[in-house]
Amino acid sequence: MVRMIVMISLCALILCCATLFQDFSAYQKKEFTGSDGTVLPYRILYPQSYNRNKSYPLIIFLHGSGERGDDNEAQLTHGGSLFIQDEVRKKFPAIVVFPQCPNRGWWASTELGSDHIPLNLDFDYSHSISPTLESAIELTRMLIQKERVDRTRVYIMGVSMGGMGTFEAVYRFPDLFAAAVPICGGGDVKAYDERVVRVPFWIFHGSKDDVVDVNNSRTMFARLKQLRADVKYTEYPGVYHSSWDNAFAEPGLLPWLFSHHK
Repeated sequence: MVRMIVMISLCALILCCATLFQDFSAYQKKEFTGSDGTVLPYRILYPQSYNRNKSYPLIIFLHGSGERGDDNEAQLTHGGSLFIQDEVRKKFPAIVVFPQCPNRGWWASTELGSDHIPLNLDFDYSHSISPTLESAIELTRMLIQKERVDRTRVYIMGVSMGGMGTFEAVYRFPDLFAAAVPICGGGDVKAYDERVVRVPFWIFHGSKDDVVDVNNSRTMFARLKQLRADVKYTEYPGVYHSSWDNAFAEPGLLPWLFSHHK
C-alpha cells in the first residue's frame, strides 16, 4: 500500500513538472506600447504555416491574478497548453494572444487597495475602466489592423480575474467580439443590458470554488438568460477554482467558439 501511494505521488509530481516545464517557445514574446505610454508585454501564437493571403480568427486570452508580472510563462499554463496541441493547431488555426497583466494591474474595474489587491469584487462597471484592460483592448485593435485577422471572428476567453475581465470587455466593447468564454469569474449583473446580448457566452465554473464565488457565474447566467442572450453554462460538481482544467477538456469548446461569426 505504501509503495502504491509513493508511485501515485511520483506520477502526480511528474505530471505537474511536465506542465510547469512545457515547451511554450511557439509563443513569441512581444511588447505593445499603448497611447498612454504603458508597455504591455504579450505572447502571440501564429497558426502553423501562417499564410499572409488568408485571414484567421483571433483569440484574446486574459489570465488570472496569480499570473501577473512583467512577462512570465506562468500565464501560459492555463489555456496556453490547449492551443499548442498539434491537433488543435491543425483543426482550429488561429492567432492566439496572451497579454501580460502587470503586478499593479487588474483586468476588471474593481476597487483596489494601496497594494493593488482588490478590496471589493463588486464588479461595478461605473468605475472607470482599468488601464490594464484598456491596454489589452488597444492591443486587440492594433492586432486586427496589423495581422491577418478575420474581423468577424475575434474571440475573448479568460480565467478567474481574466474571466471577470472577459465579462467587462464584452460589456464595454460589444461590437468587437464574436463570442466569449469566461471561466470562474463574474460580472456586473446590473450593468448588463440588451447592448451585449448578441455576443454568445459559454460560462464555466466549479461548484466548490473557494476563490471566486460560483454564485457570480450563476447570477450572470441568469441575467443573460433573462435578456434572451445566446448563453451556455457548465458547472462542475465538486470542482474547486481549477475548473479551467475541466473547461479546456470539453471536446465541444473550440468547435462552439469557432462556429460564431459577427
